[in-house]
Amino acid sequence: MSSSRPFDTELPLVAAPMAGGPSTTALVQAVAGAGGLGFLAAGYKTPERMAEELDTARGWGVPFGVNLFVPNDQPYDEQALNAYAAELADEAAALGAEVRFAPGADDDHWADKIALLLDAPVPAVSFSFALPDRSLIAELKGRGTVVLQTVTTLDEARAALDAGVDALVVQGPRAGGHSATWTPTRAIEDFPTARIVARIRALTSVPIIGTGGVDGPGTVREIMAAGADGVAIGTLLVRAEESGASPVYQDALVSGEFTRTTITRAFTGRPARGLHNGFIERHGEHAPTAYPAVHRMTSPMRTRAWITGDTDRLSLWAGTGFASAQAAPTAQILHGLASQLP
Repeated sequence: MSSSRPFDTELPLVAAPMAGGPSTTALVQAVAGAGGLGFLAAGYKTPERMAEELDTARGWGVPFGVNLFVPNDQPYDEQALNAYAAELADEAAALGAEVRFAPGADDDHWADKIALLLDAPVPAVSFSFALPDRSLIAELKGRGTVVLQTVTTLDEARAALDAGVDALVVQGPRAGGHSATWTPTRAIEDFPTARIVARIRALTSVPIIGTGGVDGPGTVREIMAAGADGVAIGTLLVRAEESGASPVYQDALVSGEFTRTTITRAFTGRPARGLHNGFIERHGEHAPTAYPAVHRMTSPMRTRAWITGDTDRLSLWAGTGFASAQAAPTAQILHGLASQLP
């Protein structure tokens, strides 16, 4: 992996993995065709679906990556979960859905997904939510896979470097979707991604990909100037022609109905940034930190909200630069974002 650009790509731009639909194989392929590096999102997918997408990507003959959620088993308060389920009953009834209360363990098929990556290695793997075992990192590297770890603090970066990862994805707090924090109970501060990139660059010479709050080429330039070797783009690709995001989601970003984003645990029990809507307003202060139990609890409601187009009750993940999202081919979006780079 180059210390100047990820995989020596033409553009120092990366498609952030967006679980739940936006990161299609078509989007990742379009990023590669434009000269960037794309990441598939394995989160919430079955191992079978993940294997199909990896097989498709291998056929392109270009580098690509895949992102996995590392199980982060945090203790949670079952009484608080029960109380939250009761609080959501009226929301569910309004949608004709149920509140699914299933507090048991859920590791997102971790062992099966890791087995796929060890049996048939891919060019790059990134991890989020926690740091995998050092032995797994070494095993993946031994198979020729570049291992990247998503970090949000200096302490996380130090631990990842000590574990032997090849590169860091440094996520600033203005990123859309789930915070990659390893400590989901902590408060997420608000500051530019460039600040944390600069602080972590002072620790290490390994490649750094900065991400979060990108609203145009100026922010890309700032993150690169702070010491990043690449910038990952998420929200600004949600409306790309190759995105798998639903029309309801894509339209919400530019409808004018939503004027700000909020970090909330209301939908999943883990801090995540999305468009500030009624569901967050009503329940954001009461949601327990209990991922993935809350994620499973609200899943039927969110599914019904997608079907009915009820944006007041949808988890509309978005970074602070959401208003700049364009409906255009991926290549056009990426080249525009790179337009102010040397």
